[in-house]
Parts: sequence; C-alpha cells; structure tokens
Amino acid sequence: MARPRKMPDEVIFNHVHALMQERGAEGVTFASVAERSGLSGASLVQRFGTKQMLVHAALVHAWQGLEERTRRVAEEAERSPQGAVLLLQKLSGSYGDIDTYADNLRILREDLRDPELRARGAAWVETLVAALDQCFAATPGAPEGVGRLMVAQWQGALLLWGFSPDGAVDLFVREHLQRFVRTLAR
Repeated sequence: MARPRKMPDEVIFNHVHALMQERGAEGVTFASVAERSGLSGASLVQRFGTKQMLVHAALVHAWQGLEERTRRVAEEAERSPQGAVLLLQKLSGSYGDIDTYADNLRILREDLRDPELRARGAAWVETLVAALDQCFAATPGAPEGVGRLMVAQWQGALLLWGFSPDGAVDLFVREHLQRFVRTLAR
C-alpha cells in the first residue's frame, strides 16, 4: 500500500517556480527542490520521474492558474473599453516589482521553448482576445480585431515599464491602455 503524500504537488510546484525565477530551469534539480521542500530527492524522483517532467508539471500548473485567473477576471469585466483596460490592469497586478517581472522572464523562456506550452500560450492569448473583443462589442467604430490590438498594446506597455519601472506596473499599464483607447475613439 502506498504511503499518503505529506506535501501536495502544488506546494512542490511553488518551490520549482521560485527556483526557476531565481536560477532559471537549469537551477532546478531534485536536490535543490528537496532542500526547499524538505522532501527527499528520492521521493521527488519517485513522484515525478525526471527533472524535465518535474519542470513541465510545474509549468503546466502555472498555466492552469493563469487560465483560471484570466477566466475569472474576464467574467467580472464590464463590457466596455474601460472594462478591457481594467481586465488587463488586473492581470498585470501580479507581476510585482521589476526584479520579479524580470525573473519571470526566465519562466517565459521555458514556455516558449516547449511546443505544448507554446500552444497553450497561444490558446490563452485567443481566450484573452475574445474577452477583450466582447468589451468592445457595443462600442461604435471599434476596429475589427481590437482585442488583439489591446493584447499587443498591453504586452508593449509591460516591456516599456520594464525599461523604466517608475511606479506600479498595473498603474502604468492602465495609463498606457487608457491613452490607447482614447486614440481609438478619435
């Protein structure tokens, strides 16, 4: 009979995520996760098989969280251009300070290198585009594909903030996207 797990996978994935932020995927080893989690390396090997499988499972778990958060924020969003801005502002609030934002780029690197996770990211973008399109559905003169334009502006705003991280990222995003929406309305 198998022994019950003392630590849920989610807790282990949080340790893996933190290690990836600090050191990149190269810094994730069974030994480093064991040190963080208090579990033995052998237990981790039994549970996940290989380092690649552990990292992949942690990344899939992170995607599940982002997809759920996006779904929840999109459902709550007012169906208006301002609702679109606030939706993206809320998604930006979890990025933290510049160091956290930069460290998360190490994780994005792994998503971009894995075809399955890259496809998951593309599907997430399409979900986000559809939610933003809904926010503009009743807006006269809204350009076709406005949701995709908003996503591109949002990602651009995040990058611009990264080079001049004065103030909170979510406030920077809101101000940048409000200017974009005003430009669309002209």
